[in-house]
Amino acid sequence: MSMSTFQIIYTLLGGLGIFFYGMRTMSDALQQAASDVITKVINSLTSNRYLAVVVGMIVTMIVQSSSVTTVMVVGFVNAGLMQLTQAIGVIFGSNIGTTVTGWIISIKIGKYGLLLIGLGIFPALFSKTPKFQSAGKALFGVGMVFTGLEFMSGAFKPLRNDPDFLNMISYFSGNDYPSYIASVITGCLLTMIIQSSSAMLGITMALATSGVIGFPTAAALVMGENIGTTITALLASVGASVNAKRAARAHAIFNTLGVVLMMSIFPIYVEFIEWLIPGMADTVAEDGSKPQIAAHIAASHTVFNVGASLAFLPFLGHLANLVKRITPDKAVKETPKLVLIGESSDILPATAIIQADTEVRKMKDILERMYSVTKEYLKDKDPKKLAKARDYERITDNIQKEVTLFLCKVMERPMSADQSRHSQAMIKVADEFESIADYLERIVNYKARFKNDPQTGPTIDEYKKFMEEVWSFFQICAEGIYSADRVDPDQIIKKSEELRVWADDIRDRHLDRVSKGDYEPLSALTYSDMVVALRKIRAHALNVAEAVAMPKPIKSVE
Repeated sequence: MSMSTFQIIYTLLGGLGIFFYGMRTMSDALQQAASDVITKVINSLTSNRYLAVVVGMIVTMIVQSSSVTTVMVVGFVNAGLMQLTQAIGVIFGSNIGTTVTGWIISIKIGKYGLLLIGLGIFPALFSKTPKFQSAGKALFGVGMVFTGLEFMSGAFKPLRNDPDFLNMISYFSGNDYPSYIASVITGCLLTMIIQSSSAMLGITMALATSGVIGFPTAAALVMGENIGTTITALLASVGASVNAKRAARAHAIFNTLGVVLMMSIFPIYVEFIEWLIPGMADTVAEDGSKPQIAAHIAASHTVFNVGASLAFLPFLGHLANLVKRITPDKAVKETPKLVLIGESSDILPATAIIQADTEVRKMKDILERMYSVTKEYLKDKDPKKLAKARDYERITDNIQKEVTLFLCKVMERPMSADQSRHSQAMIKVADEFESIADYLERIVNYKARFKNDPQTGPTIDEYKKFMEEVWSFFQICAEGIYSADRVDPDQIIKKSEELRVWADDIRDRHLDRVSKGDYEPLSALTYSDMVVALRKIRAHALNVAEAVAMPKPIKSVE
C-alpha cells in the first residue's frame, strides 16, 4: 500500500469519525435544549394521520436523526402508548424531518468549521447556564460536522484523477438503469453497515463535491440510503411486541416502495431537481470540485421523502393492513412492557421519560384496584380476592423493576438537569408504590390469619375508617405523578401528622381492649400488625409526595 493511499484512508476515516461525533454532539445538545418542546409535541399526538406526520417531522428536525425517531416510535408501540397508524404517520414525518440534515451539511462553510468549534467550546465547557451550554454544544457539533466533511472531501480529491479508482466506479457512473440500481444497492448496503443515513449522506456529498461522482449517481445513492436506514428500527424491534415489529416493517416497506416509485421515473426526477435548483449540478470549478452539487443532493433527498410521503399518506391505512397481514397476532395476547428498544445511543430521553411516566401511572391504577380488592377481602374472606391481591402485588413488583432498569439506562444518555431530577423522582415513586403494594398484600395475609374474626364491632369499624383515611391521603400524595402543582405540601404535612396521631390513638385503645381480655393473643398481634401496615402505607405515600412535589425532604415519623 502506497503512502498516498494510506493517507487517503486515514484522512477519510478521521473525517468520518469527526463527522459522526459532531452529529451526535449536535443531536444531544438540541435534545437537551428542546426537551420540553419534544414532550409537548409527543403529548399532542392524536389519531389524526396528518398531525402524526407533523409530530414525526418536528421531532426529527430537533434530534437530527430519523433512526432515533423511528426507534422511539417502535418503543412507544411496544409499550402500548401509540397505535400502529399513529406510528406509521410519525415515520412518514421522520423521513421528511431528516432532510434538514442534508441542507445543513450542504452549506458551503466547511472552512469555518474550526471557527464554529472554537466559538462553541467555551460556552459548552464554562457557561453556568444550561441554555448557553446546550447552544455551545450544538455550535461545537455543527463545527465538527463541517470539519469532518472538509477532511472527507480532501481525502476524495486525489481519487478523481486515479485511473484505477475511476475504472472501479465506472459501473456506477453510467447514465442507465443498471448503474442507477447498482448505486441504490450500494447506498443501501453501506448504510446498513454503518447504521447512519446522515453519515452516508455526508460521504455521498463529499464524493460528489470533490468531483468523484456525478449527480445521478449521488441521487441514486441517497435513495439506497433511505432503504438502508430502516435496518436500525428493524434490529430494534427484534424481541419486541408484534405491533412494534409491524411499525419497523412499515418503515422498511414504505421507504422501499418510495424508492421503487422514484426509480420508475428516475431520469425525469433528476431533470426536475436540475430545474428546481439554480445552476447545473455537475458544473466543475477550476480546482476540479463541483460547488453546485451539494444543494442538488439535499434537494433530491427532500423531494424524494416529501414526494413519497405525500404519495403514500392517503394509503396509510392500507399500509397498516399490509403489515398486519405480514406480521399476524400471536395466539397468546401480549402485555405491553417497558423495555429498552434498540441501542442506548438511540434513546431519546424526553420521550423515554414519557414512557416511564405512563408506566408509573399504570402502577398507581393497579394500586387503586388492589386497595379495592383488599377492602372487599376485609368484609368477605373470599380466596379469589386473596389470590387477586397477590397477583396485583406481583405485577407491581415487575413494573417497578422495569421502570428502574429502563430509567437507569436512559440516565446514561446526556439529559437536562430537570430530566435527571424527574427520572430519579420516578424511580423513587415506583419503589414507594411497590412498597405500598407489599403492605396491602400483608393486610390481606394478616386478615387470612383470623379464624372467626368479627365483621363489625369497635375495633374493625375503627380500622376500616382509618384505612379509608390513609388511602385518601395516598391519593392526594399520588396526584403529584400527574403534576407537581396538584400537591399542596402544607396540606400533606398536616394530614400526615393527623394520621400519625390517629394511629397512636388506635394503638392505645387496642392495648386497653387487650388488657381487658377482649382478644386472644394471636388476634391481638395480628390486628396490631394490620395497623402498622397502614402506618407504613402512610409513610410511603408521604415519600411519594416528597419525591415529586416537595422541594425539601420531610422526615417521616411512623
